[in-house]
Amino acid sequence: MAASAEKHDVFKAIADPTRREVLRLLAENERPISEIADHFDMSRTAVTKHLQILTEAELISGRKEGREKIFQLHPEPLTEVKHWLAYYEKFWGNKLAMLRHFVEDDKK
Repeated sequence: MAASAEKHDVFKAIADPTRREVLRLLAENERPISEIADHFDMSRTAVTKHLQILTEAELISGRKEGREKIFQLHPEPLTEVKHWLAYYEKFWGNKLAMLRHFVEDDKK
């Protein structure tokens, strides 16, 4: 995989539960790095690495305000994930229909 393609890989960015939690926090409102770091039991340096991966995937951005860096969510790249998952929804729907049919037949 080319370095530039890997740099903006949304799937890699959301693969980690810590990064998904960061996205959830930023979906509520923008936050300074100190507030984000307070939510995790890890060093601020480790949180910064997670923020960098999310930034490279263009899911978040940060701006300087005084001595702090404030991060905000940019959910648009998640549409790639949504489109990928949409293909598999037909399998989930099919399984649910089969379950409903099985349950209804069992009642008879």
